[in-house]
Amino acid sequence: MISKSLEEYLKTIYVIKKQEGKVRVTDIANSMNCTKPSVNKAINNLKKNGLLNYETYGSIELTEQGENLAKKILETYDIVYLFLKDILKLEEKSAEEEAKKLKSAMTDETINKLAKYIHNELEFSKLTCDYDINKERCRSCKRVNVWRV
Repeated sequence: MISKSLEEYLKTIYVIKKQEGKVRVTDIANSMNCTKPSVNKAINNLKKNGLLNYETYGSIELTEQGENLAKKILETYDIVYLFLKDILKLEEKSAEEEAKKLKSAMTDETINKLAKYIHNELEFSKLTCDYDINKERCRSCKRVNVWRV
């Protein structure tokens, strides 16, 4: 398990990769409004955990494990965000802030049940399968394109 801070770096790397095609230390520093030394420290920690590949001054590539974890982090945030915003009717900014705090505190079992509830309440689709946030196949086949990247 990695820290909340490293989760944010991983998520940011994934999003930049999707938007820009390649990721550099400068891109992450600019996106997260932090220093390059901070980014380098985080990258080295993520590399030690087998979540990315990086050679100094090169581009940053997520490993399969890193990409899967980044997707899970994003989806967990989105599930909590949708619940707070669309079910509980919190203001968008409040929902964003609360979702960031809550996503790390919830177990996979809770997230799975919350996802089923949201899908049914908002009528995105009927999740009759054994939805599991850890299974890419299940996420891909059962979710309607509602999760934000």
